[in-house]
Amino acid sequence: QVRLVESGGDSVEDGASLRLSCAASGLPYRRTCMGWFRQRAGEERENVAIISSGGAATYYADSVKGRFTISRDNTNNTMTLQMNSLKPEDSAMYYCAAASYCNADVRRSVFESWGQGTQVTVSS
Repeated sequence: QVRLVESGGDSVEDGASLRLSCAASGLPYRRTCMGWFRQRAGEERENVAIISSGGAATYYADSVKGRFTISRDNTNNTMTLQMNSLKPEDSAMYYCAAASYCNADVRRSVFESWGQGTQVTVSS
């Protein structure tokens, strides 16, 4: 059974940094594309960043390019999202996700396993 556990969410001020972590188990982690998604209240969940199984390929939403960095540790089955220069519009529940299908264009990967989420709140 796939289990994804996020941590690191917090309430911070505009311009601060946070580091989210995801611990994965129950899946062939080294062969699985992983991603971070977020969902604001009343809105649809959106893709924030995706990383290929080996870590060589990444994708970022335009809204976070240059500020967020996704990385993974295939030895410890973990993934992180380093978030710098946070803005109030980054406030959301952040979810770790594992892809059931990993495309060479990682944006086209299909994500079907989700964590419970970790809340990030950025105040102005």
